[in-house]
Amino acid sequence: MPTDNSIKIKNLAIAVFLVFLMAATVYCVFFGPAKKFMDSIRPANIINVSAEGKVTVSPDIAKVSFAVVSEGSDPEAIAQENIQKMNAAINFVKSQGIDEKDIKTVQYNLSPRYEYDEDKRTTFISGYTLTQNVLVKVRDLSKVTEILAGLPGLGINQIGSISFEVDDPETYLVDARNQAFEKTRKKAEEMASKNGVQLAEVVSFSEWSNSPVFSDSVKGYGAGEAMSAPAVLPQIQPGTEEVTVQVSVTYAIK
Repeated sequence: MPTDNSIKIKNLAIAVFLVFLMAATVYCVFFGPAKKFMDSIRPANIINVSAEGKVTVSPDIAKVSFAVVSEGSDPEAIAQENIQKMNAAINFVKSQGIDEKDIKTVQYNLSPRYEYDEDKRTTFISGYTLTQNVLVKVRDLSKVTEILAGLPGLGINQIGSISFEVDDPETYLVDARNQAFEKTRKKAEEMASKNGVQLAEVVSFSEWSNSPVFSDSVKGYGAGEAMSAPAVLPQIQPGTEEVTVQVSVTYAIK
């Protein structure tokens, strides 16, 4: 049976524990993690500013795709014919100052051609089609028309679209980004000045950008066993595009 002393000691321990628990609660609410959490969800003294940087870009490379399509009943014979024509075309392209690293074979496909025999009600192989496709990166845009004019006479019977690109778009994105951030800082300073506050540290920022996309200026022409170059090749007009970077910056204010 508990004595009076043991009951007093137990009650004292409970009282001390309750006092400690109350002190810990007060600290947590007014000074500790709970206060920090409450501060984090209160409206902050911030200002959000957005701006856009823009740079006009001219393409510096063209990509030209061309192919030799050969048909016949003997796959070995059409392979030899196809290779000879393509080798001649590649040598011509190299003679125009195109580096070997900018010439890439992207397709070499030999496929049978099927026909249907109505009398026997069966299909049979009537011949083969060999397609060899090469993609060339032209860094000197003044050479594009000359290359297009010379390919058909060497046996190239399929020329794809020409695309114009920027070899290193990041250079222009950096310029546009710097413009955008300079504009946001200036705009934020003007807004703060008008409202009697001062800018403090950057709280957050984000950006959205686009890379230049140039439309094809010359569509493909020619397909089959023979092709002649058009009497007048179209003028190569790659045009220009705009690289834009939009940024949003949140500043603390005081």
